[in-house]
Amino acid sequence: MRAFTTLTAVAAPLPLANVDTDTIVPARFMKTLTRSGLGAKLFHDLRYDASGNERPDFVLNRAPYRAAEILVAYDNFGCGSSREHAPWALLDFGIRCVIAPSFGDIFASNCSKNGVLPVALPPAACERLVAIAAAGMHVTVDLERETVRAGKGVAWAFRADPFRRTLLLRGDDDIDVTLQHRDAIADYERRRAGDELYTCTGFVPVPPEASSA
Repeated sequence: MRAFTTLTAVAAPLPLANVDTDTIVPARFMKTLTRSGLGAKLFHDLRYDASGNERPDFVLNRAPYRAAEILVAYDNFGCGSSREHAPWALLDFGIRCVIAPSFGDIFASNCSKNGVLPVALPPAACERLVAIAAAGMHVTVDLERETVRAGKGVAWAFRADPFRRTLLLRGDDDIDVTLQHRDAIADYERRRAGDELYTCTGFVPVPPEASSA
């Protein structure tokens, strides 16, 4: 997973509340077995018309927001189903940070596990950031200092989950965390194999006298 430390980038304004995961990536596009390619389906029904043509009024179809790495939205972003395809689609498009007053809990967790930083700021701050983003100004998100900055003297503090913050700063996902304990896992499996005989229906504990013979 790509580490997240400090990001200065174009921020796309999406002044909508209750954007659910089916809006982020519709369920009909969840047949893929890989994470790549989902960026083209991000906000599909908002980005494209019934003929598959881009809607020129949608923010991600306009410059400079085609290259946005930050998204600013309103309350309850990522509500709805728990599909992990939603942060996959955001990341595949290029979005590495979403700023909103609140998030769907599972969505926020899935974001952090996949390298997308969810930042919760007060509604007034998000309103201000939407205006700043609409003016084309870059926004800086500093995870090390837990601040969002936009222009001289314009800054807000946020709090990230300490555990997820550490993993994002290191660029570690849950698999990386597990592999940090590979020696202890291997040792456990060796000891377990010495205590049990495996059969096609399960395992049979080996009597102490047999295992010591």
